Amino acid sequence: MATETDIPTRTPEQLQALAEQANQELENASAQEIMRWAAETFGRRFAVTSSMEDAVVAHLASTALPGVDVIFLDTGYHFPETLGTRDAVAEVYPVNVITLTPRQTVAEQDAEFGPRLHDRDPDLCCALRKVEPLNRGLAGYDAWATGLRRDESPTRANTPVVAYDAKRRKVKIAPIARWTQEDVDAYVAEHGILLNLLLSDGYASVGCSPESCTRRILAGEDGRSGRWAGIGKTECGIHL
Repeated sequence: MATETDIPTRTPEQLQALAEQANQELENASAQEIMRWAAETFGRRFAVTSSMEDAVVAHLASTALPGVDVIFLDTGYHFPETLGTRDAVAEVYPVNVITLTPRQTVAEQDAEFGPRLHDRDPDLCCALRKVEPLNRGLAGYDAWATGLRRDESPTRANTPVVAYDAKRRKVKIAPIARWTQEDVDAYVAEHGILLNLLLSDGYASVGCSPESCTRRILAGEDGRSGRWAGIGKTECGIHL
C-alpha cells in the first residue's frame, strides 16, 4: 500500500488524463482490482459514497483501504432502516463513516420554500439536500467511488468503471459497474454483507422516505422504477 507521502498532488488535467487511461485499462478488471487501484493511486484522498441500501461497495473499499472514508448523505428524510444500516456499517466494518447534512434542516427548508418541496420540485429538493452537501463533502478528495451499475436502468447503461467527474474535477470510480444483480447477490451471500431491511420488504432501490421519492416496485418493474415514480425523474442529480 502506498503511504500518504507517496501520493502526488495532481492537477485537474492530470486527474482527467489518469481517469481516461484507467478506464481503458480497467474495463475488464474485477471490482476488487479496481478498488486496489484506487487505494494505491489516491490513498486517503479517496472516499466511497453510500446510500446505505447495502454495504457492498463499502466492504469492497475496506478490503483495499482499511479505514476508508464512507460518505453518507443524511437528507433528513431517510427511512429509519436506512439510518440503522449506516450505524451498523460504522460498527461492523473497518471504515470511517462520515455523515453529511444539508445547510438547512427540513423545517428551515419548509420555511423558505414551503412544505413538501420534494413533491412540487424534486430536482430542487435533491439539489439542496443531496448534491450541494456532496459537493461540499468531497472537497478534500481527488477521487470517489459509487455503487452505480449498468444493469440498473437505461440511464446507467453506459456507466464507465473510471471517469473524470468534470463538475467536481475529480476521478469517479464505479467498481461494480459491470455487475448484474446476480453478481451482487453472490457477493452478499459470500461475505455476509449488511443489507437495508427495506430490500426484503418490496423495495429494490432505497432513497428518501416520501412516497414521491421511493416506493415498493411492482412485478416486472426494473429496480429503479420505485424512485420518483410517475414524474419522469430518474436521477437525484449527483450522477448527472
